[in-house]
Amino acid sequence: MTAAHRFYRVMANVVGVVLVLLVASLPYRYWTAEYHKEPTAGIGFVHGMLYIVLLVSIANLAFRRRFPIHWIVYVALAGTIPFLSFVAERAVTARVRDGRL
Repeated sequence: MTAAHRFYRVMANVVGVVLVLLVASLPYRYWTAEYHKEPTAGIGFVHGMLYIVLLVSIANLAFRRRFPIHWIVYVALAGTIPFLSFVAERAVTARVRDGRL
């Protein structure tokens, strides 16, 4: 496993966890008696910054391993859908270890 692949795996899992936290904080924002946006806004900001780092790690890994363009798009979009970043990370890891990507 290369450093680029390890960095991608860490970032995909971190972004996935923060995205799940963001989705879990939405009921608190909308269903409480008072309108609280602080937790959701903070978690959303952190997710946005980490997503940018995830995109950099995807680009780094994709250029080193010569990913097809559709894989780059799939993996990049996976960071925006809850739990899909975990699925994409496992798929990329399996293909990189097998030598298919």
